[in-house]
Amino acid sequence: MALDEIDRRIIRRLRVDGRISNVDLARDVGLSPSACLRRLRTLEETGTIRGYTAIVAGEAGDGTVAIVRITLDRQTEESLDRFEAAIRRHPEIRECFLMTGDADYLLRVEARSAADYEVIHKEILSRLPGVARIQSSFAIRSVLTLPESRRGDG
Repeated sequence: MALDEIDRRIIRRLRVDGRISNVDLARDVGLSPSACLRRLRTLEETGTIRGYTAIVAGEAGDGTVAIVRITLDRQTEESLDRFEAAIRRHPEIRECFLMTGDADYLLRVEARSAADYEVIHKEILSRLPGVARIQSSFAIRSVLTLPESRRGDG
């Protein structure tokens, strides 16, 4: 689906506040509430907007972030689908990207501690279907996290 400027304004506004009322959203993007709702439903039905989520902040200084590179033993469509279905069942895996290069996937994993990550590594990551190699790095601190309003239109 090709997005026009109004669609992009709707998406930008929803990234800032996904719980905004339709009336306020319509006002902010310059549409009537009924026209705004039609556009929003179209964006959802076409998969441009795939869902809504709550972003939960952790306690300050609490937890460990691991960046994990996963290489699969095969790169068939079936292998990729099985792996992707399996990672969706584990909330510790906060983000997952299919990659080019020497690793197949890049994951951001959150754990309470390095010891907790060891359990995640042994009991979850190493048991994912098709995993041939796991390479983990730990984040020392966050340098930049863009607010949703600055991440662009997707």
